[in-house]
Amino acid sequence: MKTDIELQKDVMDELQWDPVLQAAEIGVVVKNGIVTLMGHVNNYSEKTAAEKAAKRVKDVKAVAMDLEIRLPSEHLRSDADIAAAALNALKWSSFVPEDRIRLKVDDAWITLEGEVEWQFQKESAYRAVRDLIGVRGVVSHISVRPRITPILVKDVIKKALERSAEIEADGINIITDGGRIVLRGKVRSWGERNEVERAVWATPGVTEVKDELIIAP
Repeated sequence: MKTDIELQKDVMDELQWDPVLQAAEIGVVVKNGIVTLMGHVNNYSEKTAAEKAAKRVKDVKAVAMDLEIRLPSEHLRSDADIAAAALNALKWSSFVPEDRIRLKVDDAWITLEGEVEWQFQKESAYRAVRDLIGVRGVVSHISVRPRITPILVKDVIKKALERSAEIEADGINIITDGGRIVLRGKVRSWGERNEVERAVWATPGVTEVKDELIIAP
């Protein structure tokens, strides 16, 4: 297990390595394996990239975000302009059923609402709007309601986890309640935890995932 000082250096190195964060000014504080990111970034994309970079580092237990978004003056846009750009972005995404998504913009924050059949459609809608110029944040209230009836969902998930080279499936306990999935057990890193969630969400019939996995290298 790394010391807090070693973890701080690794997180700082990971932030500096990420090409999205070259212009960002981010400080890193670590206490008992919990990483706090401080400072400011130029846009919402940089903020999410910083969080992901910190979570990629081995032995990071949790990440607290204390990053301020300071939009450059040339990136300031009205809510109406952002809304128009967001609607176009959803329209041009081949994965997003635009007729099922509604959005509103308030103080440069985009809120997504609606109902889709697949988790990847929900994620695609989020990705389509998060990188737009002038956006300070995105909140997704899109619900996933598949039309198909989940059959042997637990079995399908277990086999998907066993197929993945990135996952130690034996340490994961899958609890099902219809389309609601609870994950318990141990994984080796944030990356493995994310891979488990990705595999579960890709399973037909899954409508909710509660991740109670513990990171224990």
